[in-house]
Amino acid sequence: MSDAPEAAPGRLEPPGQGRKLDQLRQAHRLPSPKGVALAIIEVCRRDDAGIDDIARIAQTDPALASRLLRLANSAARPHARPAASVAEAVARIGLKAVRQAALGFSLVDQYATGPCRAFDYGRFWSHSLLMGAAMQELAALTRVAPADEMFACGLLARIGCLALATIYPAEYANILESGAPEDDLAARERELLEIDHNDVTAAILADSGIPKALAEPVFHHEAPDAAGFAEGSRPHQLTHLLYHAKRIADLGVAAEADRGGIVSELIRLGGRLGLADRELNELTDRIIGQWREWGELLKVASVPLPPFAAMVDAPAPKAEEGQAPCPPLSVLLVEDEPTTRIQMKAVLAGITGREVHTAADGKEGLARALEVMPQVVVTDWLMPVMDGIEFCRALRATEWGRSMYVIMLTAVEDESDIVRAFEAGVDDYVTKPVNLRAMSARMRAALHYVQLLEAWERDRSQLKQLAAELAVSNRRLEHSALTDLLTGLPNRRAGMDTLARAWSAANRSGQGLAVMMVDIDRFKDVNDTHGHAVGDRVLAEVGQLIRASARRDDHVSRVGGEEFLVICQNADLKSAAQAAERLRQRIRGTAIPAGELTLRASVSIGVAGKESAMADADSLVAAADRALYAAKRGGRDRTCLHSAGRLMMGGTA
Repeated sequence: MSDAPEAAPGRLEPPGQGRKLDQLRQAHRLPSPKGVALAIIEVCRRDDAGIDDIARIAQTDPALASRLLRLANSAARPHARPAASVAEAVARIGLKAVRQAALGFSLVDQYATGPCRAFDYGRFWSHSLLMGAAMQELAALTRVAPADEMFACGLLARIGCLALATIYPAEYANILESGAPEDDLAARERELLEIDHNDVTAAILADSGIPKALAEPVFHHEAPDAAGFAEGSRPHQLTHLLYHAKRIADLGVAAEADRGGIVSELIRLGGRLGLADRELNELTDRIIGQWREWGELLKVASVPLPPFAAMVDAPAPKAEEGQAPCPPLSVLLVEDEPTTRIQMKAVLAGITGREVHTAADGKEGLARALEVMPQVVVTDWLMPVMDGIEFCRALRATEWGRSMYVIMLTAVEDESDIVRAFEAGVDDYVTKPVNLRAMSARMRAALHYVQLLEAWERDRSQLKQLAAELAVSNRRLEHSALTDLLTGLPNRRAGMDTLARAWSAANRSGQGLAVMMVDIDRFKDVNDTHGHAVGDRVLAEVGQLIRASARRDDHVSRVGGEEFLVICQNADLKSAAQAAERLRQRIRGTAIPAGELTLRASVSIGVAGKESAMADADSLVAAADRALYAAKRGGRDRTCLHSAGRLMMGGTA
């Protein structure tokens, strides 16, 4: 044990929450022991309390007596004679541990069920029992505190959760049903209840006579690194042991799919205690066995678990159908030495929180890399068949292996060898024996690289998508810029562009080209009499009639308020005039629905054909315009032709 000075104790009752605790105490709402357990606690507070006094009281409760015997014998040294009497058990455990155990056992009996609908009382006590058993074994291993006392501390470490669920059943159910992660539980409790379970736990422990030296580590155990205790001090060690015990308890109640990450963390925590693989497996299995025995004694359910070694080697479970996959961070470990491979797999899984794929040499590593496509590759240097340098060169020679982040494990620190590794394509290296902090730093760098690469890929994908969307948007804008929104026909700009192309094509081919200018007669009267909504309906209907009457190669556009341009490609003046007359008669004979009204419209049409004397397409339109105005002056509802400078009236009503 370190002789480092202890840090200043962390606060157990914050000012605002201290008032809340006082209110709960005064109202006698905090869970407290009853019956024989209460009597034992009261006797233990007397200066003259003796083992015989406690034993006589404990013997009046057969259940408590059997539990104290179980506690004494579970903490006994190997090959020690089992305690056969309550007095012997009390003597072996000690008065402090008896008092604390009596408190815990009493609360288990009293609060097996409760009023909070969302609080799983059975799961809570199963977790608490396993944490107590784990804390007893860890304390015996490290000798940082009496094992029997630490059993009660582990058992009661989260008693505040049960207290809040029992005191505020409806409010606490809302907290649990909100789906907030466990890390945010205390914050949610403070927000809604003005107090959190850690403060309540500390208050219950203090009221029960558990010393502050033990209550403080319990208070801080959920976030041991934030407690502020001097590293190596007794409070620092106890806080981390309680966290270790909590993670073992988490494993006991976790779903099978969630065990992998906890197992990886337990391997890391075991490494901090200097436990080899076999020792860690035996310790964890022994704790699980103690948990089952306590569960039978206290009538608390425990979930059957496979041996810890089997959980270490268990493959990561596949996501169920419909379940969202974990964020992608695939790691491949290439290591030939089996023990090191198992240890490094656990370390990397603990750092990344993801499944780690493995291979025994570079050749197998190449095949495995092609199969799983990892983003990060951790490889040993010295391996049979294909060493790390050859493996890295082969990986970089492939298209798919160039973007993988490669970390080399090596005992070599010669500068020329390190340069050779980087020239082969290694991104980083870690020297053996591997330091956990150094490995974590390298993996953070690798993760940063992977995130940057993924961000670049996302950006590139988004740019492609934006380019495609922009092309579609541009086409839509172009369509909008060339389309009359009211009639859906091409607008004047589109019509004149089409006419320019048709004029050029006619010049090249020598084929005919004619145009019609179509104007709705007395359209202003329609707007003035029936309103613009009816006028718009007439415009739209006439536009559709013109389009429906046009030939396949004709192009129809709206070029003015009530004027339309029809471009007749491969047509002479005579055929265009015949088409114009058919169009005029069709519009004249069609009833146009406009709301509750049915209207009829007529049009005047000017027709002109391309002539050698015309300089350009504008000249052709000007000729058709002159014919249109002549038709309107001639009485409307008629067709007028422009030919060689002369105007000739065609069909009339």
